[in-house]
Amino acid sequence: MKFSASITCSYQPKRLAVKLTTKGENHVQQGHPWVFSESITKINSDAKTGDLAIVFGKRSNSMIGIGLYDGDSPIRIKMIYNDRASVQVNAAFFQNKIQEAYQKRLPLLKTKTNSYRLLFGENDGFPSLIADVYGSVLVVKLYSEIWLPYLQVILEDLVEVSQCETAVMRLSRGLQQSKSHHLKDGEVVFGTLNNEVVIFDEHSVRFSANVIKGHKTGYFLDHRDNRRQVGLLSKNKTVLDVFSYAGGFSVHALANGAKEVTSVDISAQALEIAVENGKLNDYSGRHFTIVGDAFEVLEEFISERKTFDVVVIDPPSFAKQQSEIQLAKKKYAQLAKLGAKLTNTNGLLVLASCSSRVKAESFFDINAQVLKSTNRNFSVEKKTQHDIDHPVGFPEGAYLKCGYYRFQD
Repeated sequence: MKFSASITCSYQPKRLAVKLTTKGENHVQQGHPWVFSESITKINSDAKTGDLAIVFGKRSNSMIGIGLYDGDSPIRIKMIYNDRASVQVNAAFFQNKIQEAYQKRLPLLKTKTNSYRLLFGENDGFPSLIADVYGSVLVVKLYSEIWLPYLQVILEDLVEVSQCETAVMRLSRGLQQSKSHHLKDGEVVFGTLNNEVVIFDEHSVRFSANVIKGHKTGYFLDHRDNRRQVGLLSKNKTVLDVFSYAGGFSVHALANGAKEVTSVDISAQALEIAVENGKLNDYSGRHFTIVGDAFEVLEEFISERKTFDVVVIDPPSFAKQQSEIQLAKKKYAQLAKLGAKLTNTNGLLVLASCSSRVKAESFFDINAQVLKSTNRNFSVEKKTQHDIDHPVGFPEGAYLKCGYYRFQD
């Protein structure tokens, strides 16, 4: 395999001895992947980002795991191995972890789907690293410099396991501004890319991802199964897709025979992509797009006495910080109330959240309380969380939740 020279790193990582506080030791032994600076009582003075941190507990004074040192983050050690047994962190170590991750995705790949998340960061033992596959194109996104010394061997394994013909590197904003490497955001580091817009299949429905300039790695794969289910429930229905972005729910609805779909998003560019994604498939229904603030658009629909058979409300994260949790909960309650007013008799309201700081139990409780207050009879058809390629390995790794509410009157 011939990779771009930009992925090579001249720095040879050292082995560090790191001792933790009792609290830090407990977290690591419970499988938590983050060690914050305040949990460290002892560490080498010459530690550099990317060094291997051999982590020792305070009580046992023996190894309890291995991580990568990150001098640029309050999460000082990012764990890649939570065990007492000795292990060599080498090419075979990463190869085995990637193979384990791939095996978890195999049931999904037996469906008519060729897009999936191969590595889900900490949840697959690769903190601050994401790897998504779109057809024959692998897109790797880095959020930390800890991976620079190991990048070439990891990329080789990812390409081999996924059988991708092309690999694209995406970088977080911090890494884009760093002078510690020669990588460029959107750089093709393996193979060739004829078109930055890659067409892929999701349960027989076609979509596109701009793997060079698109948000994250080009598309949001986590809601795949919810999109499929909404599609199957939309035949001959009128559908409202709120915060639609590139039209994931809208396109599945159209491809499955919805008679009318309305996509709402604040980004005109995203809605243009939604329309183009729709055209990649055969459909006979009508597709309308509305650019605007979702809350304002929904209020306007209500004033116009407009209703829909299926209403999907999938907002962006409302709580990116701890201080935003209460406001996020108020917004979810507001959206549930608006959605209920827009859903027809025998209609379906689908409410989703991707705010990891708002726990699933809390989100579902908010929905239940609001919908009960409307005095409409409803049943909970389904509650879902992550799809198979987004496994949850620790509490903060669980962010996605979705409720399906059917109104009887």
